[in-house]
Amino acid sequence: MMIDPEVIERIAVDQASLRAGVGLAKPAKWSALGHSLDETLLWGECAGSGARPYRVMVDARDMGSKCTCPSRKFPCKHVIGLLYLCAEQRAPFTPGTPPEWVGEWLARRRPKAAGTAAVTVRSAGDTPDLEAVRQPQGPPPDDDPKAEERRLAAAVKRTEETTQAARDALDTLEQWIGDQLRLGLSAFVDAMPVRCRQIAARLVDGKASALASRVDEMPSRILALPPAERMQAAVVELSQLVQLACAFRSQPDQPAIRRQICTAEPRDSVLTHPETLFVDATWEVVASNQRMQRGKLMMQTTWLLNLDKDGPRFAMLVDFSHGSGMSRGSLPLPGACFRGKVAFYPAPMPLRAILLEHDPLPLTDTLPDWRECPPLRTALNEILLAEPWQLDIPLMLPAGRIVRDESSKLWWHAAKGDIALPLLENVETVWLGSDLPSSVALWANHRITMLAAQSVWGRLSHG
Repeated sequence: MMIDPEVIERIAVDQASLRAGVGLAKPAKWSALGHSLDETLLWGECAGSGARPYRVMVDARDMGSKCTCPSRKFPCKHVIGLLYLCAEQRAPFTPGTPPEWVGEWLARRRPKAAGTAAVTVRSAGDTPDLEAVRQPQGPPPDDDPKAEERRLAAAVKRTEETTQAARDALDTLEQWIGDQLRLGLSAFVDAMPVRCRQIAARLVDGKASALASRVDEMPSRILALPPAERMQAAVVELSQLVQLACAFRSQPDQPAIRRQICTAEPRDSVLTHPETLFVDATWEVVASNQRMQRGKLMMQTTWLLNLDKDGPRFAMLVDFSHGSGMSRGSLPLPGACFRGKVAFYPAPMPLRAILLEHDPLPLTDTLPDWRECPPLRTALNEILLAEPWQLDIPLMLPAGRIVRDESSKLWWHAAKGDIALPLLENVETVWLGSDLPSSVALWANHRITMLAAQSVWGRLSHG
């Protein structure tokens, strides 16, 4: 039985419950672990302070749960612990008939759980949505013709509550930004990790979890820059947050904006959205990287390059997992090509996508034919004008080379014209001075990170 760790994070009442639940996800604390044969029910007994263990049960169809502990939080830390225990497969769950106490609870809640469908779990590029998790799916019972009407009204109400909570969180964020400016940017840069962590926790409580992750990771992005550039980078990032807040207030239902504040849409919503772009093309896996987010959530980003003439140039796949690492599954390694179909999340400049199907292509000794790139300034300005809050922007660089200046800083220089871009990270020696007919890089904080390049030595990969 598989449970998506991101679903657990989204249904947690607050960060305290999430941390406590992670602490309880230890096999030694649990007994009588099991799940139903159809993998819709999950149960277990957790040792508490008393003589009797707490009985914990979860209905995976709508993430409904019950625990015999006296906690007033719903779900409680024991439910969170049970879900993590299952999601990370830290202990075996015996399949079988639910115990009597699970059956009694299920019978009491059956009218609410009837007709629900299983929650989508662990899909590539799919970040679960809390509203979809809490909302039972499927047709209403035949004996209650108004059930569907009530369900839709409840969904609308939840969406409105989430929007209002996010607006309140953005008010708090803007007040916090004003405080940082009044206290001085120099002091802010020095105390960034602590200050950003505090406001990120408040954003989570305000149902702005995507924005919370962005703010929580801001210190690592800025502190990776040279000291002389950190203050300017802080101004840019804070201004982007203000732009994003203004955009959300103006268009809270716009998918690309809401995704930056709250959370990404569930897979089914993307596939059925009228603005979703489907592209069937030949793709090259340019690069793949992992980074740890708040709550020990591992995020894996895979960049695909469209080798055909139709559709967006790049596609970004995002996957999540709890723990120290995650498997790439069946996706080819960087440098490999495949024929596949992707669905792009609705956006002014489609980038994030879901991989629907792929068929690996045979390996060859020749480099894939990368499409001719548009003028660099044109490509960058087009994206920033449409979505000025974007952090990492993939770019196709024209012919050029990487050189080191007198102060040992690395620069990419275009072969034609006067364009020169500083590098954020070092590259292997083979990159230096080599003629690079074309390259792929990420633009962030007025610097680039090289992902891959074609050269006389063959394909070069960074990282």
